[in-house]
Formats: sequence, structure tokens, C-alpha cells
Amino acid sequence: MNAWPIFLVLIIGFMLILLLGNRSSHKAIFSFFIAACTFTIVLFNTMNDTEQQTATASQEMQQNDDIQLIKIKDKVLLDFPVIEQLPELPRGCEVTSLAMLIESAGTSADKMTLAKEIKRDPSSYVIKNGKVYFGNPHKGFVGDMYDFSKPGLGVYHEPIMELGEKYLPGRIVNLTGESFEELKIPLSDGRPVWVIINAEYRELPDSYFETWETDSGPVKITKKEHSVLITGFDQKYIYFNDPLTGKKNKKAPIGDFEKSWVQMGSQALTYKVE
Repeated sequence: MNAWPIFLVLIIGFMLILLLGNRSSHKAIFSFFIAACTFTIVLFNTMNDTEQQTATASQEMQQNDDIQLIKIKDKVLLDFPVIEQLPELPRGCEVTSLAMLIESAGTSADKMTLAKEIKRDPSSYVIKNGKVYFGNPHKGFVGDMYDFSKPGLGVYHEPIMELGEKYLPGRIVNLTGESFEELKIPLSDGRPVWVIINAEYRELPDSYFETWETDSGPVKITKKEHSVLITGFDQKYIYFNDPLTGKKNKKAPIGDFEKSWVQMGSQALTYKVE
């Protein structure tokens, strides 16, 4: 806070003492002086807070303007190499899609290394009283990634984001919970999007889902869970690199794909441009 308002009040106070000292009590003058000081300080602080709020609002508006500079295009098709999860990682679609995301940002990443580094939920697969007790994919990779003959499932966006931050520090952007339209913003800017969907690229009936009991509560899962890297879109289709089939810019009807994505929790990640 600047000191000039206080100095001004001090000067006024001394002038009042000199001018009114012979006609008023010093006590009354001193009380007036204190009240004037208090009023001036409060007024100045209020003005200062208002200026700070205005500056903050201006910064927020500038940030929004920066975001709006990325215009959503009518169609996009990005050119990034596809990485296959097979044969080494039968359940490794999530880390393989992450490897593609990291590579697209210009940083080297190996799917096998990511498979070792991803956080795991160590819970064992148990069936008791008709209920399945297993891990929570929000906490870490569940089960065996390398062998379909052993129990397993996969992992959701939280552990993937944590691992991605290791390779792209401060750059991973969590789009989970946003609208499907929001995914088109980074795509229109040349950045692909990692997502969780299902292997049929459509909304699945309830019969495809089951509930597991975990240490953190019940979790609804489907063994059709899948992860791909979105590389484009147009009015009819969404395009993606599929680690399971090894197909680059594979396409699916955009409406069905969106429903699949929403059904799996609207999980999505991308990255900031350096």
C-alpha cells in the first residue's frame, strides 16, 4: 500500500491543531484526526482490493481469450505412427496409447518401459459369497498385463496421467469429465487425445458390465474396456490409432464412439504445447 494517504492525513491533522487549537479542545481535534486516518486507510485499502480484483479478472479474460484462439475445425486427420500392443502386452492398450501420445509430443517412450512403470493395484482376484473382489483401475493397473490366462483388466486415466507427467512434466492436460466437443480443441491444434472407450466403439448394454468389490468400494467394470489415441474427426467419423489392431487412423461412427466414451467415464488426456 502507498504511504501518501497517511502523510496527507498527518499534514491535515497538524494544520487542524494549529488552526483550531485556540478554539477547540485538543482532545476533540485528536479524535477527529484519528477518525480521518482510519477512514482514509480503509478507503485506500478498498480501492486497492478493487484494483487487484480487476487485474485478476483481466488475467482470467486474457486466458479465456488465449483458449478461444484455437478454432475448432470442421475436420482433422493427424499423422502419427501407430504402436501395437501385441504380442507383448495383451492387456496393455492404455500404456501403449500413452506411448503414442508421448511420442506425438516429441518425447521418446517405450511401451514395455511404461508397462513396468505404471502404478499397480496389488489386490488379488478372489470370489467370495458370489462376489468378485479385485483391484480398482482408478488406483492402478489391475491384474496381469502380459498373460490373458491370468486375471486382469487394465487401468484408468489417473495412473496414466501420473506416469505421463514423468515424461512430459507439467504438460499433461486432463480432459476427463469434459464434453466430447472439448476433445476437438487439441485435435484442431494438432495434438492427439488419449481416451478410454470399449473395444466395440459403441454404447454397451448393462449385461456387459459387472461390479467388483475393492478396498475403496464397489467399481463397475467391463472386460471390453479399451484405450486408443484419437487422431481426427469429421462430421460422420472419429479417427484413432488402435493399439489392438495396429491400424492407423481407424474410423468409427462419431455418435457411437462418443457414447462409448461417456459410458466409460469420459476419460481423456492430452498435452500442452511447449
